[in-house]
Amino acid sequence: MYYFLALLTGIIISLMLALNGGLSMQYGAYMATIIVYAIALVIVCAVVFMKKERPFSQKHAWLLYLGGPIGLLAIEFNNLAFGRISVSAILALGLLGQSVTGILIDQYGLFGMSKHPFSKGKLIGFFLILGGIASMINNFDAAAVALSAIAGSFMVVSRTLNAKLARLTSIWTSSLYSYLTGLAVAVLIFLLFGHPGTVLSEFVISPRLYLYLGGVAAVFVVLLSNITVVKISAFYLTLLLFTGQVFTGIAVDIVISGAFSARNLIGGLLVALGLCVNFVLDRQLKK
Repeated sequence: MYYFLALLTGIIISLMLALNGGLSMQYGAYMATIIVYAIALVIVCAVVFMKKERPFSQKHAWLLYLGGPIGLLAIEFNNLAFGRISVSAILALGLLGQSVTGILIDQYGLFGMSKHPFSKGKLIGFFLILGGIASMINNFDAAAVALSAIAGSFMVVSRTLNAKLARLTSIWTSSLYSYLTGLAVAVLIFLLFGHPGTVLSEFVISPRLYLYLGGVAAVFVVLLSNITVVKISAFYLTLLLFTGQVFTGIAVDIVISGAFSARNLIGGLLVALGLCVNFVLDRQLKK
């Protein structure tokens, strides 16, 4: 079930990215981020209120509250890379950063997570995954490449910290902190770099109301991530999320613009194949 939930999370992320992209075209990247986080925060606050949780009654290690800001920085890093390298390259390099970070977390049990040692036998699957990543990169800009890879690493750290906080509190309380702290950082970035005077003076509600569903999707992403992070190794979770994103992204591109990317399809198939190889090897080792 948890593997299915991880795939479902990847599907939702891909749909959310499409919605947020439309919102960014309407308001600009910085303002769009604030809108998404604000909508998500309102939803989470309503649920926390109805469940009568007391999110501020306990204090925990300060590091656990950084999941939201770190996740927000990952989004902004990808925004900076956008236009300098292709979207498929951003997606692939994000996977690279997530995979390496996931392996390190699994290998050494970082952030208090369970250890899942990386055996030499799984190098076959890993090389297939690297081949899938390479097939999706069609141009190179050193700064943009570094930003996208770091963004991927930040995403793993963000969801790990959020999941750890959820185990100590609840999924909804952890989500509240994630969007509250993330929104604070989003507002600060907007004030510094987003030309607030111009954006606010020209602000209007978009008639395409479905674009605002990105905030709703974001809530589901965090909730499902909090559930799956503690049940699946960080490396496998990364690959399952990516697989869901790639194939959903291909379908969305076909529906919206009629475009089809053979490179993304090949990359997604290689990653999925590598995932299957490593999964089979893991099952054999457990017997």
